[in-house]
Formats: sequence, structure tokens, C-alpha cells
Amino acid sequence: MIKKEHKKENPLHLIYRFFWIIIGAGLAALSIELFLIPNNIIDGGIIGVSLILDYLFSDHVPIINFGTLVVLLNLPFMYSGYKHIGKTFMISSLFAVICLAFIESGLHHFAPFTNQPILATVFGGLVLGLGVGLVIRHGGSLDGTEILGILLTKKLPFSVGEFVMFINIFIFAWAAFVFGPEQAMYSVMAYYIAFKTIDTVIQGLDETKAVIIVSDLYEEVSDAILSRLGRGTTKLKGKGGYTDNDKDVIYVVVTRLEVTKLKAIVHDIDPNAFLTIMNTQETKGARFKSAIH
Repeated sequence: MIKKEHKKENPLHLIYRFFWIIIGAGLAALSIELFLIPNNIIDGGIIGVSLILDYLFSDHVPIINFGTLVVLLNLPFMYSGYKHIGKTFMISSLFAVICLAFIESGLHHFAPFTNQPILATVFGGLVLGLGVGLVIRHGGSLDGTEILGILLTKKLPFSVGEFVMFINIFIFAWAAFVFGPEQAMYSVMAYYIAFKTIDTVIQGLDETKAVIIVSDLYEEVSDAILSRLGRGTTKLKGKGGYTDNDKDVIYVVVTRLEVTKLKAIVHDIDPNAFLTIMNTQETKGARFKSAIH
């Protein structure tokens, strides 16, 4: 059996990737130190646990601080990630967490951007989500609970999202006892804003839709999509479940702004056509990008 050799990452690409991981970790640190901590607002996951422990013990035990805690608490998860997910992911994640701890410690002497909890919640959540999203987009992670979720959900009947949400319920309940219920509610808001921002950063702003069209006039529909919308189509072979007749199915990817026009084109040619419109996680390809611009 021939052993498959894995290509090493291009040095320029590696530098580019680690540059954005540093930027992402820096933004997360800025959010934590200058928005969240001054207003007793936390994030979920390991970052949230580290913030609570820092609040409870840092005055009594100087060695216990956010930077040290976030590294130490993440180490077991990083080790598990190395064993089960991969060396590159583990190195990128460990680098990101160390950058987070180092940059956060360097921001201690800066005054907070705001002492208004609602402003800290909104902008802290946005900046944190932007930072964490950049780290994830470039192959790392700042939160070991997601790694644990990936590993445990292989054996448990839960999704990664459900597992992380379950863990965060306990973290925010703990925050309610430590900081008070009002601060815990701000924390949930900040977490939600960060979560949505992470999705936007990872998926990009060019949201796309995948459309499946079943029509007896598939040739005319396909030609119209190409000529009037400028989108190429892919023809798939299908079979009717009721009639057992062969069907040509059209598959096309469009931006969200083109969906309405696409439906109008299809309806003009075949009012009886069946359309299924689905969200796509990511779309790559020079031909598709060039069609947008």
C-alpha cells in the first residue's frame, strides 16, 4: 500500500494565516479587557469561566489571572484536539490562546472604552465575535468547549451547538450568582451578538443560495437563467417518485439579492415549476465570484 504524502503548507500562506490569527486574538483581547471586564460582563465557554475565576480569585491569588487561566483551562482541550482533530488545528489554536492571553495582559493599564453596560454589551459582543470569527476562519479556536463538543457528540445524541449551549447555560447561571442577574442577562446578550458576528465572519458577507428547480421545460429555464441572470446551471438526473419518469433537475447558485429575479424568470417560463431554495455555508470558485463583480 502506497503511503500518501501530505503537502506542507506554503510558508507565505502560513504567515498570512498566523497574521490574521494574531489580529483575531488581539480583537478578542481588546473586547474582553476594555469592554467586558470593566462592566462585569462575560462570554460563554472557557473565556467565560476564566473571567469568573479571575473576578473571584485574582485579588487574593495574584498568579490567578485571566491570561493564565484561559491558557491552562484550554490546554486539556487542545491536547484532545491534537489527538483527534489534527496537529495543524492544535498548533493554531494554542498560538491563538497564547496571543489572547499575552495581548490581554498588555491592555491592563488602558482605560475602558465605556462604563455603560448596554454599550459594552453591544460593541464588546461585536468586537469579540469579529476576533473569534477571524481565528476560526484561519484554522484555530479560542474556546476548548467546542473541541470537547466535537469529540463528545460522536458518542452522544447531541449536536456540537446543543452541547455548547448546555455548557453555557451553567456558565451564565454561575455568572448570575457571582455578578448578579442583570449582569448575567447582559452577558447572554453579548454572547448572542458575538455568536451572530462569528457566523458572519466565517461565512462572509456574500450570502448565497442554492436552488434546485424541477421543470418539464428545463432547457428553456436553464437558457433563461444564463441569458437573463448571467448564472451558469448544472443539470442533474432525477426520477419522479410518483410517476417513476426520468427528470432533468436544474441546480444553480445565486446571491440572496438575485433570488427574487430567479423566481420571476422561472415563473415566466414554467408557472408549474418546483423550486427548493437553500442556504449555503460557503461558495468558492472564480467563475462564481467573477459573476458577482
